[in-house]
Amino acid sequence: MAGPKEFRVGTNPEQFMSTPEGQDEQVTWIGRERHFDRSREAPPAAAAPPETPGARWKWAVGAVAALLVLTLAWRLMAGGGKPQGTLADRGGIPLVTVIVPGQQSVTSSVSFTGAIAARYDMPIANEGDTGRIVGVYVEAGDQVRRGQMLARIDDSVIVQQVNRLAASLEQARAQAALSAAEYRRAQGVEAAGALSAEEIEKRRATSVTDGANVKVVAAQLAEAEARLARTRVSAPVEGTVLTRRAEVGQIASQGGEPLFRVASGGEVEMRGQIAEQDLAQVKAGQAATVYLTGIERPFTGQVRLLGAIIDPQTRLGDIRIQLKPDPALRPGAFARAVVAVDRAQHTVLPQTAVMADANGSYVLIVDAANKVERRAVRVSGTTETGVIVAAGLTGSERVVATAGGFLRAGEPVRVAPTAAGTS
Repeated sequence: MAGPKEFRVGTNPEQFMSTPEGQDEQVTWIGRERHFDRSREAPPAAAAPPETPGARWKWAVGAVAALLVLTLAWRLMAGGGKPQGTLADRGGIPLVTVIVPGQQSVTSSVSFTGAIAARYDMPIANEGDTGRIVGVYVEAGDQVRRGQMLARIDDSVIVQQVNRLAASLEQARAQAALSAAEYRRAQGVEAAGALSAEEIEKRRATSVTDGANVKVVAAQLAEAEARLARTRVSAPVEGTVLTRRAEVGQIASQGGEPLFRVASGGEVEMRGQIAEQDLAQVKAGQAATVYLTGIERPFTGQVRLLGAIIDPQTRLGDIRIQLKPDPALRPGAFARAVVAVDRAQHTVLPQTAVMADANGSYVLIVDAANKVERRAVRVSGTTETGVIVAAGLTGSERVVATAGGFLRAGEPVRVAPTAAGTS
């Protein structure tokens, strides 16, 4: 009797089955499996829409774009492992723009900041007795004359004292005159013996005492009159009123806060501080230009005074610039000054032509063989037009103007015709 037969169907986990019935049982089982698969089949897909000419055009454009991207990627990959080097290394000679700077007159300057101030700033306070202000006659910015009254303090009490002392002086003078007359009469009868020596001496003493009393009362009157005069706050000099703090009704104390500040003669100056190394270059009398915030026009002046000491903490020294009187120069205004300290012939280059590294500042020049040469230079400052080269160039060299960082010393170059006239 034949043994059971083994069948393998698809990927069903129950892959191995045995049956004693042979082929009939196998057909029956396969039929059941096919019936099960037909029950789970998906519905037929819908028919695809017909392809339009526009769709074919989009497919063509996409294919061309993909081809370009692949070509670019292949070229990048083909050259990615090779060093770029200079243009000369890659078989091309770079084209450069050069300039022949020559030399020009350059003014070296020192700049600093500070503030406008009155050269002679005089505070004016109440020098007399404490009293109430009853009148103010000027405003800040007014021009005043020497002795002009700026304000007045209540003098009603002092006026009465002056009047009383004036009357006392008249009385003392009259009494002194009477005593002097009596003494003279006594001297006239002294020879006749009409009066005793004691009486005559007494009249002399009375005359002297009354004369001295006149001086005492006169001094008291002068003092009262001086106190009365100090109730008038006056300008000690001719000038400009800078500030006015006096107000009618205010109590002005003797020796208190200043009521006014006057700039003598209206003279103003700029006061500032400059660095120690700059102070060594500046000298009294050098021309200076002062710029004020918010005012376009500059103001000219000259260095009037340099500080005698250097602050050990800040390493700065004082400097003062004398300016001509101008209503726009208001004390306290922020200012910037530029002092011309030297004028000489120097080479001036664009900032793009001067480079620097660990070895210092340098430029690249093109020699007679049209090869790049590195030249060390010393930079002394900058101007509105470029960088001042104090040493290293004569001005006749052909200096690479831009993009010098992409060139190497000894590299051959071509000079742009527009800059040098040759190629």
